[in-house]
Amino acid sequence: MFRPLELFIGLRYTRAKRRNQFISFISTVSIVCIAISVTALITVMSVMNGFDSELRNRILGAVSHVTVSGIDETVQNWQTAVKTAESTRHVRGAAPYVEIQAFLQARRPSGALIRGVLPSMEPNVSDIDRHMVEGKMSDLTDRSWKIVLGRELALTLGVQVGDKVTVVVPQFTATPMGAVPKLRSFTVSGIFELGMQEYDANLALISMQDAERLNGFDGPTGIRLKLDDMREAWPVAQELVNKLGQAYRVETWMDTHANFFRAIDMEKKVMFIILSLIILVAVINLISMLMMLVTDKQADIAILRTLGSTPRSIMGMFMVQGVLVGVVGIAFGVLLGAVLSLNLPALVKWIEHVTGQTFLSPDVYYISELPSQLLWSDVGWVVLVTFAFSLLATLYPAWRASRTQPAQALRYE
Repeated sequence: MFRPLELFIGLRYTRAKRRNQFISFISTVSIVCIAISVTALITVMSVMNGFDSELRNRILGAVSHVTVSGIDETVQNWQTAVKTAESTRHVRGAAPYVEIQAFLQARRPSGALIRGVLPSMEPNVSDIDRHMVEGKMSDLTDRSWKIVLGRELALTLGVQVGDKVTVVVPQFTATPMGAVPKLRSFTVSGIFELGMQEYDANLALISMQDAERLNGFDGPTGIRLKLDDMREAWPVAQELVNKLGQAYRVETWMDTHANFFRAIDMEKKVMFIILSLIILVAVINLISMLMMLVTDKQADIAILRTLGSTPRSIMGMFMVQGVLVGVVGIAFGVLLGAVLSLNLPALVKWIEHVTGQTFLSPDVYYISELPSQLLWSDVGWVVLVTFAFSLLATLYPAWRASRTQPAQALRYE
């Protein structure tokens, strides 16, 4: 016999005696419970990863990864700054912009953030052109005095493509009647929908040249950058600070939306801890099974002790039994969890088609499809936590087995 004695006997103990099939049933139930718990945890983590990724893509589709602005109101010599930024590692695109806080008046009034853009360069840093519901961003030409609105903002104002919108900016002009704010009439040429309330209800786009004239600027207020990896935002910002000098201020998406994404990460961690309790409940069945197995094998333990087996050896036999149940449950759970996570969007669509019910209505939720993203790092953590729980669950029953006294166990045999 080339394998260790503890492993050999532990595998033999996987099935109880014929006169006590209930222990085998409990062992099967423990495997099933662990498998279901692992499947549930992997699936929930994948769904949360999917929502996290979807939110990041939607938010960062409108927000620049890195923003370069001037110390004064405008960025001087912005063409050189754009070339310098585009020559930096990880930078995929750069585009200038002008931002204005304004008041919009149509059928109903609303405040909004107006962003002046160059239609030829804006697609390099944002995905708004891909989310146009009506019209085209290329219509925002110099002196066209056209405006593109977010869908929610257009509904608030009560306008459609072709309607007029009066834009009032906080720039006052001296007149015989006193100081009056500067205003201008724009024609709605397009409507976009990013699926994020923050932008669909508060953002409007106009030509950058029109924005400069409207606000009295002689250049853009900043330059927006898009990176090939948003996690490189901080190193890129540090490199740009060294290249551009003290005349520019550099900010990253982490500075403007860090709290939001930290909240998502915290929610994911808390959900992992809460769902881990389900695994703990499943492991309790494993403890019950091992305790009954120890009682069922009292005579065998006593005989092994009289033949010279040490308490540590007896303890190892029952730990092998508990770990084996845990490993089998983890294996089935990982398999089912991976299959379910990878096919969950299609499964949800099939259920919606069969039942006629919509789980995420587009009228209520901005993300109308259930996303799922399986990360093998999360699977590794689930496997590690479950295996640790299973290993800890074997300690007390195995210790009780190692404390068995041969004389007392064989007294009534």
